Amino acid sequence: MSDGPAYTRLAVDERRRRLLELGSELFTRHAYDELSMAKIAKEAGISKALLYHYFPSKEAYFVATLEEKANELQQRTIPNPELPPFEQLSGSLDEYLRWIEENAGSYDKMIRNAGAAPEVRALLDRVRTDTAQRILAGLSPGKAPSPLLRTAIRGWLGFLDGACLDWVNHDDVDRETLHGLLLSTLVASVLAVGEDAQPPGG
Repeated sequence: MSDGPAYTRLAVDERRRRLLELGSELFTRHAYDELSMAKIAKEAGISKALLYHYFPSKEAYFVATLEEKANELQQRTIPNPELPPFEQLSGSLDEYLRWIEENAGSYDKMIRNAGAAPEVRALLDRVRTDTAQRILAGLSPGKAPSPLLRTAIRGWLGFLDGACLDWVNHDDVDRETLHGLLLSTLVASVLAVGEDAQPPGG
């Protein structure tokens, strides 16, 4: 039986892909509280019941759109193991900033809506933890990092978020300059720790 003339039957994976694509656009254009499942279904050209078949709630839909972007970001920033540690870090940071340039709206919403749902906070914590572990693995190869170094890197990631949000919202600093600022503050954080951490480029 047909869903009706306004709806188009699609394969499950393709429908989900299109819904995630639409969700990324909608949650960029609208505040989280401005959207309802009924409005999203209308924008998608499907019934609300069908939308609920794919996503049990608006919260689940929002988290799924962010998860898609977060996975894309993680893939983009995988270090090149053939490069020296400092160049790996610099290259990953550059890809991170390029991704933000291409997905400024999604990044802004992801950071600003961290408190919209517990799942969003968990997603951001996972991204930050994975990023911190990558950096720490490069700074302390083959051994556990010191607690102070771990603290410094997690603190720097907070600085990174703040700097990138300012960059996205003001658009008055070029990517290369921001890259240099972030890299230099990371080096300064590692040097401030002292102990036996391997400074980037050291």
